[in-house]
Amino acid sequence: MADKPVLEVKDAAKDAARPKPAGNPVFRMMGLPSIRFRLPSRNWLIFFSVTGSFTTAVLYDRYHKKRAHQRWCNIVSHIAKEPISTTQMPRRITVFLSAPPGDGLRAAREHFHEYVKPVLVAGAMDWDVIEGKREGDVRAGLAEKIRKRRRKAGEKPASHAEDGAPEDAEDLVQQLRDTAGIKDWEGVQGDLVLGRHTWKEYIRGTHEGWLGPLDPPPDPLQASAALSDPPQPTAEQSFLANDANSESKPGADSIEATTSPELQAMEAGDPQSPNAEDKAEDVENGKSKAEEKPKKPTQPPPYISPSAYPSATLPPSAPEVLPPSTILPFPHLLGFLNTPIRIYRFLNRRHLADDTGREVAALVLARHIRACNVNTDFASSTDPDASPTVTARPLADSADMVPTQQRWEQECILEGEEKDWHKSAWQDRTGEEERIWRDRTVIDPRVGERMRLFELGKDDEERAKKDDGVDASAKSLLENVKETVGWEEDSSVKGWEHGLVGEDSE
Repeated sequence: MADKPVLEVKDAAKDAARPKPAGNPVFRMMGLPSIRFRLPSRNWLIFFSVTGSFTTAVLYDRYHKKRAHQRWCNIVSHIAKEPISTTQMPRRITVFLSAPPGDGLRAAREHFHEYVKPVLVAGAMDWDVIEGKREGDVRAGLAEKIRKRRRKAGEKPASHAEDGAPEDAEDLVQQLRDTAGIKDWEGVQGDLVLGRHTWKEYIRGTHEGWLGPLDPPPDPLQASAALSDPPQPTAEQSFLANDANSESKPGADSIEATTSPELQAMEAGDPQSPNAEDKAEDVENGKSKAEEKPKKPTQPPPYISPSAYPSATLPPSAPEVLPPSTILPFPHLLGFLNTPIRIYRFLNRRHLADDTGREVAALVLARHIRACNVNTDFASSTDPDASPTVTARPLADSADMVPTQQRWEQECILEGEEKDWHKSAWQDRTGEEERIWRDRTVIDPRVGERMRLFELGKDDEERAKKDDGVDASAKSLLENVKETVGWEEDSSVKGWEHGLVGEDSE
């Protein structure tokens, strides 16, 4: 009887020495492993901090980029609600896209769809696109568009080669609209240019269309071929030459008589001979391969060079003011060594979205249009260190000041993008290819003073600053009512003092 307490003490000691199961007993019964919460190691802390910081920066930039898009969409959204007549076409602008140096056209299209298209759609804009897959395509497309406008205005080419030219699809559609009584937009249209490289082609195409001739320049290949080919002899000259050859070769008939019939069949192209069948098959295969591979469309050569601008005459159909335009930034940097700069730009796309949205909103609103300025450096007779002045026209009439350097505003727009261009844009090329991107931008005063640029007004700028960039559909009913009525948040005005303005009691 006295031994029982000793056994109980030993069992209690064993139970105390036995390790207790760690973790939640509920998880243990469900078969889940025991998870011990502890501080991660140094390597895991570095990994989580780097990935977390980069993810946070990406999400922050994406959030503010969407708000910037929505802010400028709200600024122009009222235009989409304005009614338009059924017999009038909506406003249509022209968009100019070109493949950046060293890359394809897809990059320009993606930039347009991501930054430009949302604001245009919010403003109910319609647009035509002139694209260029290589250098010079935008120049050729714009110049041809201006030449077509000059022909419709009554100008005729000197050769009259295009008098009987067939009408294209655009002319046929325009005729159907005129028959149905549908009128074009009577207000400002406008052009939208994406990137510095496209802007240089836009300038060159504008000058070529208004200062160049309507007749295409002569093809240098055909001219050289005409000079190299000898003149064809007449029928009488060839007959006399054949008689002279037959008299000088008395054994020609005997030689022709001794030739084998197989050789004569091969020369005559007898279809029964096996060699003739092989030749026919080769010809057919060559024709089929040539039909399968369509030829690339050749780029039309420029009708006028920049050196001939001063001697060219401006046509009478040229308007006093050309369609206004807006130029959007298109930063495009390539190269593995430029990866840090590209990452920085990727994390700051909200600023690009804000700048692009501001310029596109100015085009859609079309309330403020200004002339292009001229930066002229003058050397004064009294003060040679006089600072340059910026004016809307060249000041060449001053008596005591002599113009030393004149530079138009169009030459300086987005000039900083050229340092990011691929090296292929600056390399020399073989052949007679255009080098518009590498050449200096030349502005003729007659065309430069007619060009206009869109500008955002101060009232629109203030209204954009007050906009918080939230979609109107996401706002509450009370906030929408306040905006409709015109209530503004003012701490000095009490809530019960707000009210609608009614008629004054007499």
